[in-house]
Amino acid sequence: MRRSSDIGPGIGDESAWWRDAVFYQVYVRSFADASGDGVGDLDGIRSRLGYLELLGVDALWLTPFYRSPMADHGYDVADPRDVDPLFGDLAAFDRLVADAHEHNIKITVDLVPNHSSDRHAWFQAALRAAPGSPERARYHFRDGLGHDGSRPPNNWPSVFGGPAWTRVPDGQWYLHLFAPEQPDLDWDNPEVPADLIRTLRFWLDRGVDGFRVDVAHGMAKPRDLPDLDPRAEIGSQVRHDNTLDPRFDDDGVHDVHRLIRKVVDEYPSRVTIGEIWVKEDERFSRYLRPDELHLGFNFRMVEAPFDADAVRSAIEHSLAAVASQSAPATWTLSNHDVVRHVTRYGGGELGVRRARAMALVQLALPGVVFLYNGEELGLPNVELPDWALQDPIWVRSGHTERGRDGCRVPFPWEGSAPPFGFSEHPGTWLPQPNEWVALTAESQLEDPGSMLSLHRHALELRKTHPAISGDELEWYGAPPGCFAFRRKGGGLICALNTSGGPVPLPPGEVLLSSGPMDGDRLPPDTAVWLV
Repeated sequence: MRRSSDIGPGIGDESAWWRDAVFYQVYVRSFADASGDGVGDLDGIRSRLGYLELLGVDALWLTPFYRSPMADHGYDVADPRDVDPLFGDLAAFDRLVADAHEHNIKITVDLVPNHSSDRHAWFQAALRAAPGSPERARYHFRDGLGHDGSRPPNNWPSVFGGPAWTRVPDGQWYLHLFAPEQPDLDWDNPEVPADLIRTLRFWLDRGVDGFRVDVAHGMAKPRDLPDLDPRAEIGSQVRHDNTLDPRFDDDGVHDVHRLIRKVVDEYPSRVTIGEIWVKEDERFSRYLRPDELHLGFNFRMVEAPFDADAVRSAIEHSLAAVASQSAPATWTLSNHDVVRHVTRYGGGELGVRRARAMALVQLALPGVVFLYNGEELGLPNVELPDWALQDPIWVRSGHTERGRDGCRVPFPWEGSAPPFGFSEHPGTWLPQPNEWVALTAESQLEDPGSMLSLHRHALELRKTHPAISGDELEWYGAPPGCFAFRRKGGGLICALNTSGGPVPLPPGEVLLSSGPMDGDRLPPDTAVWLV
């Protein structure tokens, strides 16, 4: 095996492949089913690598495919060094990595270090063991409050609803910041980091190109587990404020990232990407110090409404958050945890127009872009019937929050009716709507006006046009409800109009627009690239 001392970009190397890459998130359950059971799998992904190469992405991020009872669709990991039979086996994974590399596509995989499954051998041993035992020391077991210990050890809520504590038969409680089936690991126990190192090496030795670290602001907990301030926001997807919410962003988490980075740096050209729901730019930047993560998901663009001022603020904050480090900014509009942006931007034709505009904004920015499978087709969220919902948020909230299933519906590939080429099985794990017939990849591939063609064209220009270069932005004056920026270095101008009427274009020749132009004016809900 070649190590970084022999070859490959080291810390701070500006030539690292990932610095301006476009990653494509594959929600494994929902991308392509080769086995015919209605659930996506690794061989299904492999069968669609030609499409991904045609789209023009540089790397894939695969959601968890490890052994799991699937209480949270794979984010409850029972064995982090094996493939769940639902998705294939290790041989299928090896085939996928090899074939992806043949298509010049990198493979990054999810890493879930904050918690394990309650079916993990460690947790099962903890349940069998006595309070105070070494087996329980791998997790956060505590005695309860009150004379009989019947109250949880503190007031922490679960991200998925309800308390973050569950009581076991002998009276102790265990911590789970997510579902009860996802007990939090205690990172002060030396067995926990030692096991993660084994997991890192296992997948690196199989050829993965990096890791996306789930809940990268988690892991470390303050020793005294203090109560959460009642003023803290505690929804499933909010940027956490460490001064109010001690569950996340504890300073000890940086030791975990230094450990991960130390291992990953032994392998050439590998990348680490953190899911960081942290409120302050300065605290966010700490995760990107030279010996920690290479990249950090910044979710300000996800949170911004379709409004030029809000989007500009998200861009400026995202750039400011990495300015003190050598890391590039990251941009994303959707993922498997949030409402798809076509729906967030108003749905229907309006949502599609706005999503097309934001695709150009996102792809014009310096740094790294993450696309979520299906956004290149303009997929909206799906209003699923109650019987179909599977997200633990639906159950934990007492059926008051519908959860995230609506953004996870299987990918429509071809044909005129469900399952649209996703599977040979008509009963896909989540049902597809009939109206997706107009959104299939097949129907969009040869349509120059489709959302898919827009993404392909933009990705091709992003890779090849000299104007799309340079790490800094220069902002132009713009009418209310609009903005325009120029990439310093290359000179590309990107303008966005979120106002109610057409506005004059900045000077330059139109390179690409998200919709029809109005002479020398930029219509509402439209973005344009100029050179």
